[in-house]
Amino acid sequence: MANIITVDDISVPELFPFRSTSEAQLLHYFEPEEGIFIAESPKVIRTALAAGYEPLSLLMEKKYIEGQGSDIIEKCGNIPVYTAPSEQLTELTGFRLTLGALCAMRRRPLPTPEEILSGAERIAVLEDIMNQTNVGAIFRSAAALGFDAVVLTHASSDPLYRRSIRVSMGTVFQIPWTYLSSGAPDYIEELHSLGFSTAAMALRKDTVTISDEKLRSEKKLAVILGTEGEGLCEQTISASDYTIKIPMAHGVDSLNVAAASAVAFWELGKR
Repeated sequence: MANIITVDDISVPELFPFRSTSEAQLLHYFEPEEGIFIAESPKVIRTALAAGYEPLSLLMEKKYIEGQGSDIIEKCGNIPVYTAPSEQLTELTGFRLTLGALCAMRRRPLPTPEEILSGAERIAVLEDIMNQTNVGAIFRSAAALGFDAVVLTHASSDPLYRRSIRVSMGTVFQIPWTYLSSGAPDYIEELHSLGFSTAAMALRKDTVTISDEKLRSEKKLAVILGTEGEGLCEQTISASDYTIKIPMAHGVDSLNVAAASAVAFWELGKR
């Protein structure tokens, strides 16, 4: 039976996960155990549930309880389902719930790089990418275009931050991912030890085009993407097996990292 609770006081402790603007606080919510994250929109919540993530509580507009969110409530069992008028939910969360539903969910322990990369052939590597929108978009492209996994340096933004999850359309729950053991540029050696050739996307003169047959012939290839503006560190580029570039026209020097990732994943993915 659904446990529907109408919110009268938005300051009650039970609503903290939805009220908090600090992703770091949610990350450490159950410290020393794994924390929580917020999944936004019915589609994303369904994807997280299908991937086996544990729901803790829901926040929904009233019209969603018997509408688009009814199946979610049924799947979540007897967890609290908090609801209130739209204006009050906006006051609580600090933004308008355009998609009508939020779910606080428990994080899971991350696998090791060895666990998710042992059978992988095409992987995306995110070096120090902090922009949450870019992280989410890269995950969506990697999942859609046939890459096997995503690995990140610890300086990269957390893929389970709310904006990244939303932009990824829930693909952060569908494609394996974890953090690398080493930072830049030492992780190149870590990838080499796991059998991967490495291809750094960078603006240099000694590049090969992404359509180069040598890249396509690599059995295990790691495509490395850097942050907006500064790009990859020079040591990463020097330690990589290839430096690759997307051919540009009209004097344009580069694409946004999320757009560049989609082009590279399409060209270098498994066919």
